[in-house]
Amino acid sequence: MRRTPPRSAAVPEQLGFAGMPERLFVCTPSKLGTYVDCPRRYRYTYVDRPSPPKGPPWAHNSLGASVHTALKNWYALPAARRSAASLPTLLKATWVREGYRDVEQERITYRKALEWLDTYVAGLDPEEEPLGVERVVATKTGVLAFNGRADRIDARDGEAVIVDYKTGRSGLDADDARGSQALALYAYAAQRVFRRPCRRVELHHLPTGTVAAHEHTEESLARQVARAEDTARDIMAAEKAVAAGADPDAEFPANPGLLCGWCDFRRVCPAAADAQPKEPWTSVEHLERA
Repeated sequence: MRRTPPRSAAVPEQLGFAGMPERLFVCTPSKLGTYVDCPRRYRYTYVDRPSPPKGPPWAHNSLGASVHTALKNWYALPAARRSAASLPTLLKATWVREGYRDVEQERITYRKALEWLDTYVAGLDPEEEPLGVERVVATKTGVLAFNGRADRIDARDGEAVIVDYKTGRSGLDADDARGSQALALYAYAAQRVFRRPCRRVELHHLPTGTVAAHEHTEESLARQVARAEDTARDIMAAEKAVAAGADPDAEFPANPGLLCGWCDFRRVCPAAADAQPKEPWTSVEHLERA
C-alpha cells in the first residue's frame, strides 16, 4: 500500500521554499522613471494605499495625450484617407480640455497642435504601414517583467525602429535619445516580440519638426537593461523593508529639486514645501507668445 508522506514534511517542497527564485518586478518605463526621479513620489504613486490626493491635471499632459491619440487614429485610417485634411476632425475628437487657464489659451494651444500635426504628417508616407502604433511590447529578464506601449514601431530595411513623439521642451538631441532608458527597453522588448533587430531609437519633436536619434548596440541595450534591473532591485528591497516595519520615509526618501514644482504630490509632500509651485497651464504659456 502506497503511503502518503507526513503533511509537515511535504509542505516546504510543495511550496518551493528551498531555492525559490525571487518574484519578477512588473514594470513599465514610467514606473522605473518615477523611482529614479524621486523615490518618495514612487511611494506615493505605487506603494501607499490609498494614494495621497494629486493636484489638478496638467495642460501639457492634456496636449501630449491629444496629439498622440490623433496620430494613432491617423494611422488607423485607410491609407487613401491619411492626409492633412483629416487632422482637424481627428484632433477635435481626441482633444483633452483639462488644465488650461481659460478657453482662449486652450484655443491657441489647439491651433498650435494642429500646425504641428500638419507639418509632421506632410513628411510621412501614408502608404507605409508601421509594425505597430501605440503597440504594447513585453519581455522578461531574470529580474524584470517589463511591458510598455511604444508610440510607433517602424519597419526599415528589415529592422524595427522605435519612434517616440514629443510635444514638450525643445533642444532634444542625440544624447537624449541615447540616454533614454525607456526607448532602450522598448527596443530590447521589440527585438523579442518581432524577432528582428531593433537598435535605432528616435525622438520626434513635433513643435520643431526635428528628430533626435541613436543607434544602440547589443552592449548598450544590455547596459540599459542592467540599469533597469538595478533600479528594480532597489525598489523591491525598499518595499520589502517597509512591509517588515521600516520607516517608509527612510526607505523612499524624497529627492528635492526643480521637479518638485511640477510634482502631482507637491501639496502633500513636506520636502516640496519650499518649491515654487507651477500652475497647471505654466508649460503651455509660451505658445501664446509664439
